[in-house]
Amino acid sequence: MDDATNEHYSMFFVEEEGTASSLRGIAELIAARGLFSSLYTDRGSHYWHTPEAGGKVDRDHPTQVGRALAQLGIEMIPAYSPEARGRSERMFATHQGRLPRELALLGITDMQEANRYLREHYLQAFNAEFMQPAMAEGSAFVPYLGRDLADILCEQFERTVGNDNCVMFETLKLQIPADRARHHYVKVKVRVHRYPDGRLALFHGPRRLARYEPDGTLADQPLQVAA
Repeated sequence: MDDATNEHYSMFFVEEEGTASSLRGIAELIAARGLFSSLYTDRGSHYWHTPEAGGKVDRDHPTQVGRALAQLGIEMIPAYSPEARGRSERMFATHQGRLPRELALLGITDMQEANRYLREHYLQAFNAEFMQPAMAEGSAFVPYLGRDLADILCEQFERTVGNDNCVMFETLKLQIPADRARHHYVKVKVRVHRYPDGRLALFHGPRRLARYEPDGTLADQPLQVAA
């Protein structure tokens, strides 16, 4: 939600709110409008690490969302007081009052159809009714011209390649395919990217070594050539 106009930029149903859904919403906004200066959030665990319940957030140990926004130069602001969260909670209450009735009236009962309705009808209608004009002309959004946005707005994990030239990630073993840059990556530090849709990729520095399906199956890709 835009603080200046109340405009909603991204809206979709998921099984459970978390890191992947937050990164997806941010990606949709940047793809549509560009970079913004700050994101005001509650202190949910996917936004902030909070060492003591109800206490101050730990800015020195960012979450995956915090790390991604820092890479993009976007400031995160934690909400502490009930008043700070009140505006978004009032908007949520409006959606919770309207959406179940509208979906029931239309006979929509599955998530895919519900998300199509949000995207094609509800979001535009809601903004048309509740948006307010900004106090100043112009836009504070800045066009995004950097590296592939998907490789920033994802979860990133450091791993060390095993003696079999594979990387263990949770319950998966990710095989590194043949590579002309070097014979193997045994004992090398690499980075696993997990995207909001569950797919994976393996990076050594800026180089992508491989892409994988959510089950760890190697995705089709051409053999990489050393620069």
